[in-house]
Amino acid sequence: MIKTVNIYDNPVLGVFATCTEDVAVVPIGTTKKVVDLLTEMLDVKVVSTLVNGSTVVGSLSRGNSNGFLLCRDASINDLKDVDVPVEVLPDRLTATGNVILANDNAALVHPDISDRSMEIISRVLGVDVHRGTIAGLGTVGMSGVVTNRGLLVHPMVTQEELAHLEEVFDLPVDVGTTNYGSQAVGSGLLANSKGYVAGSNTTGHELGRIEDALFFD
Repeated sequence: MIKTVNIYDNPVLGVFATCTEDVAVVPIGTTKKVVDLLTEMLDVKVVSTLVNGSTVVGSLSRGNSNGFLLCRDASINDLKDVDVPVEVLPDRLTATGNVILANDNAALVHPDISDRSMEIISRVLGVDVHRGTIAGLGTVGMSGVVTNRGLLVHPMVTQEELAHLEEVFDLPVDVGTTNYGSQAVGSGLLANSKGYVAGSNTTGHELGRIEDALFFD
């Protein structure tokens, strides 16, 4: 089974798309072949949209089974076809998908996210929210991928950050790359507890690390 794919002929899947246990959100214009692959591999409903008029849907949104969050200046109507509550964050950190790492049980966010946004994130996603970094980076949504089963992060993560991640998510954490050495693993991977797809430049060795970290046989 093919487990690698591009969106808009680009392997940085996590920039253009995002997924939860139930839905994958992709930009308008994503080919039927890619939509069908995501539907099958992730066992989700695929929603095509733009967020604030942009195709970088993965960078501008983040969700879980309980809700979705959008960047400032977006409209909740951008995700009108998602069957969970949707809210817009007020923060100046507008790349919502880049600065929030979340599953159905917890969220890690950029250290500079405001208290007000922390409260909204907690309420909409229904999880405890913690500030933190991965490899010294506040862009935790692009520096890691978390499902309800496991967590794969940037290979330069520190021991202190690993301990924090394990405490926040109560999951085992592993390190890896996508797209032939990209350390921003969140930019090259879409995953939930049922399956995953990676960018087309991802090597067989990298796929093996992904499968080990996220507990796919």
